[in-house]
Amino acid sequence: MPGTDLDSTFAALADPTRRAILARLAAGEATVTELAAPFAMSQPAVSKHLRVLERAGLVSRGRDGQRRPCRLEARPLRDATAWLADYRDYWAESYQRLDALLDELRAAGDAGGSR
Repeated sequence: MPGTDLDSTFAALADPTRRAILARLAAGEATVTELAAPFAMSQPAVSKHLRVLERAGLVSRGRDGQRRPCRLEARPLRDATAWLADYRDYWAESYQRLDALLDELRAAGDAGGSR
């Protein structure tokens, strides 16, 4: 995945309102009116958030008669998760090394205390 795609994904995820919108869309499609309901902001403000999510490829809008439902597009999230997985592996290995060191220190302390 090119860096600019990751950049736009993480930039879109940086805002708590946009994360809440994505969480709502994970439960199923919704209109702007439905998405705006839980927020203390106008529909135009929610639409601005949706445009950021659309540019990042996280949301798409369809047409169902007069309705224009929004739906979650999860692929960018999968790509971001794959990128983050490398760091999860790094931290898991770091914690394993720390655990091994602590075990060595405990063993050395137990050996020294039994004299």
